[in-house]
Parts: sequence; C-alpha cells; structure tokens
Amino acid sequence: MELKRLLTDDDAVSPVIGVILMVAITVILAAVIATFVLGLGDQVSNTAPQASFGFDWDGEAGGGVDTLTISHDGGDSIPANRLYVRGSDPAAGTSPSIGQNWGQYNSNGISGNTEVSAGNRAQIDVGPEAEIDVVWQSQNNQDSATLGDWQGPDA
Repeated sequence: MELKRLLTDDDAVSPVIGVILMVAITVILAAVIATFVLGLGDQVSNTAPQASFGFDWDGEAGGGVDTLTISHDGGDSIPANRLYVRGSDPAAGTSPSIGQNWGQYNSNGISGNTEVSAGNRAQIDVGPEAEIDVVWQSQNNQDSATLGDWQGPDA
C-alpha cells in the first residue's frame, strides 16, 4: 500500500530547494548590508516632501508688476530654509531677485527652520510674463524637486 507510506512521509522540501532558499536569503541580506555600508541608506530617507501649492495673481493681463500669492494648500510641512521660490520675470524691474528661500518674501514671519505648512502664504511682486517655481532643496543641496509652478498669462 503506497497510500499508507505517502501519509506518513515527513519530508518537507527537497535539498535543492533548500539550497536555493538559503542562497536567496544570503544575497538579500548582503544587499541590505551593502546599502548601508556604502552610505546609500542616507539617500533613501532623503526623499522630497509631498506638498501642494496654489498660485493667485492679482494682476491685470498685459501690464505692470503685481502680487503673486503662493499658498501651501496641503501635504507635508517643509522647513522654510529648504523651500525656494525660483523663476524669471522680465517685467519685474526693481522687485527682488527670484531665487531666494521662502522666508525672504512677505511670508508672515516664517523663516529659517520654521515649518511651512498648509495655509501658509508668501507674496512676490511679478509681472504677467513671469514663470515661477516652488522648489524643495535637500539638506546636503544635492537633491531638489519642483513642488509647484506658475506661468503668467503672457508667459
């Protein structure tokens, strides 16, 4: 009776499958250790925040320099010194250069390590030809991500 021997057989996995599993576990473990030894583990945790920014320009199409209000609409809080307003504005003339961090603009006292969170706003004087980006810059200045962008009606 082969059926009786089949029911009492205690062998679980063949030796070949066992060796393959041990090699796979060893390779995965070596990859994880190498990632942290080579310093790649720091880069994994240095990911860009997820945030949404809104833009409201109160200017009239075709003339002058008016105010662009940039608002943090939701998502992660971001230190003000990691958040930059960059872009170009041919019509700005005397307004500050576009490329400073969030706290340099009229931002209700938010500067330095203060967190920019939902509801916070910054204002910048721009004309209808301006193109503005809100950019996050990493602590080591090696990584950046554009979190929002705006183009004027004449850009």
